[in-house]
Amino acid sequence: MVTLLHIDSSVLPGEASASRSVAAAFRTAWEEQHPEGTVIYRDLAANPVPHITADAWSAGYTAPSERTPEQSAAFAAREKLIEELEQADAILIGAPMHNFSVPSTLKTWLDNVLLLGRTAGESPSARSTPTVVVASRGGSYAPGTPREGFDFVQNYLEAVLHRTLGLDVDFIIPELTMAPRNPAMSELIPLYEASRKRAFEDATTKAKELAERLAA
Repeated sequence: MVTLLHIDSSVLPGEASASRSVAAAFRTAWEEQHPEGTVIYRDLAANPVPHITADAWSAGYTAPSERTPEQSAAFAAREKLIEELEQADAILIGAPMHNFSVPSTLKTWLDNVLLLGRTAGESPSARSTPTVVVASRGGSYAPGTPREGFDFVQNYLEAVLHRTLGLDVDFIIPELTMAPRNPAMSELIPLYEASRKRAFEDATTKAKELAERLAA
């Protein structure tokens, strides 16, 4: 049986969140292909993981037999997150843009799972795991737009997930999600609707393609 690690980080619930909605469409299509599979789900907004501490960080570079009780206790929670990453056959991450970057809860999760010599380094333990990131944003940061260069979500996640953790990363980007709620963006609603439609189609397609790839 295959295992999907699904992570949401939007502070908005349900359909109010573009990243959650599109990720949910991916998961639904995935579960249709793998009805007996396992889904490990973490809602980082509802249940944030602990910020990494000095004990949790230093324990990662200390032999288990040499750790202090404080280090062992702090690393236990971190180890669980790392093991979930390593056990996954595929990863799905909802990563909305918050103030031009990722939510702090997602950054905290990444701080916990990134461990040089294990998940990062010459032979990352989760290397090549297919990973789909739903990176939603209220506006558009594409080349030629007024805020081109303000996107610190996709570049950051590409660097951490692909270049550091070695994951095989693919992005789905629903944009202009604020258009229906911001009168100043009303003329952009058709572009928003097209982006939303494309994102849901991509989610379903990528889930089915990935399921077939893993079954081969």
